[in-house]
Amino acid sequence: MAWLKHTYATQLPSSLYSVQAPWPVSDPQMALYNEALAHELGIAEHLKDTEKALAYLSGNETVPGSQAISQAYAGHQFGHFTRLGDGRAVLLGEVETPQGLYDLQLKGAGLTPYSRRGDGRATFYSMLREHLISEAMHALHVPTSRSLAVVKTGDRVYRERIHEGAVLTRVAASHIRVGTFEYARFLGKDGDLKDLLDYTIQRHYPEYSGHPNPALALLKAVMHKQNDLIVNWLRVGFIHGVMNTDNMSIPGETIDYGPCAFMNAYHPRTVFSSIDTQGRYAFAKQPSIAYWNLGVFANALLPLIDEDEEAAAAKAKAVLDEFPELFSKAYFEMMGHKLGIVHQTEADRELVETVMDLLAKKKVDYTNFFTALRRDGALINELRQEEAFEAWYSTWEKARSRGGASLSESEALMAQNNPVVIPRNHRVEEVLAAAVEGDLRPFHAFMDKLAAPYDDGLPLQAVPAGFDDRYQTFCGT
Repeated sequence: MAWLKHTYATQLPSSLYSVQAPWPVSDPQMALYNEALAHELGIAEHLKDTEKALAYLSGNETVPGSQAISQAYAGHQFGHFTRLGDGRAVLLGEVETPQGLYDLQLKGAGLTPYSRRGDGRATFYSMLREHLISEAMHALHVPTSRSLAVVKTGDRVYRERIHEGAVLTRVAASHIRVGTFEYARFLGKDGDLKDLLDYTIQRHYPEYSGHPNPALALLKAVMHKQNDLIVNWLRVGFIHGVMNTDNMSIPGETIDYGPCAFMNAYHPRTVFSSIDTQGRYAFAKQPSIAYWNLGVFANALLPLIDEDEEAAAAKAKAVLDEFPELFSKAYFEMMGHKLGIVHQTEADRELVETVMDLLAKKKVDYTNFFTALRRDGALINELRQEEAFEAWYSTWEKARSRGGASLSESEALMAQNNPVVIPRNHRVEEVLAAAVEGDLRPFHAFMDKLAAPYDDGLPLQAVPAGFDDRYQTFCGT
């Protein structure tokens, strides 16, 4: 019985994808299986036979009725336009749920027509890392792709050294990217862009199906989604590390967990990506990069916004011009929530900016600060010894009680918006190192903590002195 749909392959022209079966692996072994997610998707019954599940999720056996494909897309990588595509991923199909369709994709599934110089495979380390970070992001209430399974392949993968291979089953609202629209506009065939627009609106934004200018409506909808996503990243201290347009999801999810990490000591220019040598995608630059990426998206949509190029550009610019204030309003509202200010005013913007400057100067832990501020512990007592912070603290106390807000209301707002636990870089590396050596117990124990990041019974996390000074993350390809 077929349990996957294939709307991307059946409703879009073949120039936007290639039919591609996963490459078989030599000795598949299930390392991780997210049974709770399988139940959420309504596919647990189809995967209850462990041998069948292993065969499907390793790529060694075809899901009944499956029409596997790899998607074509392009993208601006560090500002430069490039032809791309799924170089090591195969879309098995879509799962139909009450919330809509969800892609089921195998990552590390072998060579595709878009592999270029890659080998199409993935390391066990990098797939475990994506599983860990993406599931942590889900628990943090940040829109994200998710991980259904990690299967060890029994094959070797060559990077800077020999690694054990693995395949990750990624679940996403879809894998349609800004880069998909770039491909359709500049590298596709006549009609591809319109077909992709219609499909995307039908799948993700059906409320705009009868809109007089659906391309402009999509631009605005994606802008709002990206704004919400970036604000959430900043809320939890997440740095994506490689915000190329091919990594910008049209449904507004965090996708492609390569050189990403969470910030410990606060500084707006924090970068952990080994390839981001100029700090293009630093923590505080993520909003401006999202804005830049939206400009690229608008450029791809221009022929569908208006037949007259100048008129199309003017209409797109009018939408994009809303982004700075849209982001600013959402950012300061979010930061106000982190500070427990129930009744916010314009004056709170200065309050936010002042404390962030103080945190940067003192290299204060971003996550621990906001939890400690609510608990009023040793970290806050130490900071209050500084005259500048004490003055800020006094102003903040008045702001959080503004309008008769109670202490319990303020604390509840802080508790909802400030995680106690995040995937600390040193812990991520510790549990991954143990896992690749064959011991997954530390990994599972850490995942249990990451599953409840707002648990107020947990202590503040400590970071080894100097660890982040030398910490780098990598693409894994």
